[in-house]
Parts: sequence; structure tokens; C-alpha cells
Amino acid sequence: MFNALEWGIATRYLRARREGFISVIAWLSLIGIALGVATLIIVMSVMNGFRAELVERILGIGGHIVVRAATGAIPNYDEEIARLRQVPGVVRALPIIEGQVMAMSSAGTASGALIRGIRVADLRQMPLVSAGIVAGSLDGFAAGDGIVMGDRLARNLGVRVGDSITFVAPETTPTPVGNLPRMKAYRIAATFDIGMYEYDSAMAFVPLEAAQIFFRLTDRVSAIELVVIDPEQPDAQRLAVMRTVPNLRVFDWRDSNTQFFNALEVERNVMFLILTLIILVAALNVISGLIMLVKEKRGAIAIMRTMGASRGMILRIFFIAGASVGVIGTVLGVALGLTFALNIETLRQWIEGATGAKLFAAEIYFLSTLPAKVEFNEVALVTGMALVLSFLATLYPSWRAARTDPVEVLRSE
Repeated sequence: MFNALEWGIATRYLRARREGFISVIAWLSLIGIALGVATLIIVMSVMNGFRAELVERILGIGGHIVVRAATGAIPNYDEEIARLRQVPGVVRALPIIEGQVMAMSSAGTASGALIRGIRVADLRQMPLVSAGIVAGSLDGFAAGDGIVMGDRLARNLGVRVGDSITFVAPETTPTPVGNLPRMKAYRIAATFDIGMYEYDSAMAFVPLEAAQIFFRLTDRVSAIELVVIDPEQPDAQRLAVMRTVPNLRVFDWRDSNTQFFNALEVERNVMFLILTLIILVAALNVISGLIMLVKEKRGAIAIMRTMGASRGMILRIFFIAGASVGVIGTVLGVALGLTFALNIETLRQWIEGATGAKLFAAEIYFLSTLPAKVEFNEVALVTGMALVLSFLATLYPSWRAARTDPVEVLRSE
């Protein structure tokens, strides 16, 4: 499509030093395209990483489908669990008791906490918790008063494994001397860190039987959580569960996190649109630079036309000159973006260590590390979009160059 002569002339125009201002515009266009492509890849990778990490941790702690009673707790839960385990696609069904409490240490430090009553066998099958144990072990959880709590919660309360902690329920207990707060002391068997601030700083696991006694739910549970084969697509299992237990309410993990993930998706789309404008602005710089180059080379164009060069040849020469800026900028941007995205947590730690500034606060962003997940189909989309915009930006200046009338140019010289 492009012969060696056209490539040689276009390359000579790009390397010419006499047109200094035009060269500056070309360099700025190249840098703008590279930075736009790199920034877009980095931001999209971080947004994908946030969603993937949050979904992994949400599904690693809670069930994919949750079954609750219409009012109150679920009685005869063992019978319901036996029926739910027969639903195709359901891997596990576990009874859960949940409740908000006030956690108090012996030193008087207090913090809100979420208690989850669970059987020890079910807790061992949660890989995020079992693999995230930082102190102690799950062996002490089987004891009646042993609990497992988030490491950040333990540090906030100033307690360690082996210490005693007191839970205060929001409900009171009537006594002859009046209503008294319901309190129970437990021993910390282990602490965990799963990398999600919301869980690590506020969650504690209690043996199911102990939770039933504390919340006065004898032979009842708050919910039954189901683990399914494909948590991203739980619709089929949800419909089957609704038919199996029509007297209970059925939810999936998306229902309780809809607003959060919708906000994340909106933010992702808006960032994509905003950063695409950077590439568009750089493409407009390519147009302005080529137009100025065409004006500068009107004499050369006229001479080439008189020597037999066709309009198509002139068009291809300037198309090569403009497209080269876009292609080189896009390639550099992809390389830079992938390098940053694949090493973003290392770079964050290095910058924080060098400057002392805290760039990623776990209290604000829920996660303890800065995640990034590169989707290569999105990288291909960004690359293709940058190349298309760059190619389109060269068409009008190249067409103007091809339309140059050599007679008029040589007459005015």
C-alpha cells in the first residue's frame, strides 16, 4: 500500500530540523497520545482490580445466596439445610447467626462489631479466613467461649490472642432490679486479616451454639447461606431455591451490594470517557501539526506534482507522517500503561516509603492493597481506539495536501 519512496519522504519530513515549531507540536502530540493511552489502561486496570478484589472478599466471607425468614429467625434449620443441599448447583449450605454488638476490652476500650455465629467446620471451609490467620489458630474456636476476630479490630481494642473480650448486646435482660444489658465474655482464639478493612476492623466469628445462647435463638438461626458453583451467575440456583423453600425469603449477594457496584460501574464509565478526551485532544494536535506541515511544504508538494507524483502519493506521504505519530505514541502508551498496571502496588509502596505520604488509606478504600487487574480485551479496545483517532486525524490534512494545485503554488513563489 505504501512504497519505499513514500516512507522515505514522510520520514524525512518528520525528522527535518528546519521546522522546529512543527516538530514541537509533533512531539507534544506523541506524548499526549502516549500519556492518554497509558492513563486509560492504568485507571481501567485499577477499577477492574477494585471490583474483582471486592467481589472475591465479599463472596469469600458471606454466602452467594442468602435465605432468611419472612420475620424473625428460621426454626428447624437443619431440615431446611437438608432440602437446600439437594438443589442442583448448590455446593454448601451453612447456618448463620448475625448481630451487632459492642465489643469491650478489659482496659475499657470499646468498638462496634458484627458477630457471625458459625460452625467450626464451615469456618474452616472459608479460605479467606483460614488462610488469613495472623495469630492463634482455629483449634481454639471449637471451644464454647473461643472466638476469631479481625486483626484490626483486635488492635483497635488493644487485645491479643488469649485475652478476654466482652460483647454487649443491644437488647437488655429484664431482672428484678430492672433491665440490664446482656453481656458475655469470650476468649480470643485467633485473629485474621483478609485485606478488606470493613471486615478486618469490625467482624468476629463466634461458635454457632454460643451465638444462639447469646442472642437467645435456641434451635433457630438468622439465615442460611448457600455457596453455589458460579457465584457471578446465581440466577438459576436462586430460582430453584425459591421453589424449594417458598416460605422463606431468598436473596443473592448482588442484592445487598447493588448500589455499591452500580456506583463503581458508573465511576468506571465516567473515567473512561474523561480519559478518552485526552487522546482526542492529542489527536487534534496531530491535525494542527500536519496542517502546518502541509503549509510549510507547499513548494515541495508542487515540485513533486510537476515531477509526476499523483495526488494519491501526496496523500499517502502525509498520512504516513501523521499516522506514525499516533502509532508510536500508542505503542509507548500501551507499554507504559501495562508496566505501571502490573507493578502498581510495588510503585505505591516505593512512593510512600520515599515521600512518607499515605497514598492509599485502607480506611477509605476498603482494601489494604492497591489492586489492578489487566483485561487484555480492554487494552485492545483502548489501543484500537487510539489508532483509529490518530488515523482519522491525518485524513483532512493529507487530503488538503493532495488537493494542492502546483500551478498556483509555483506562480506565488
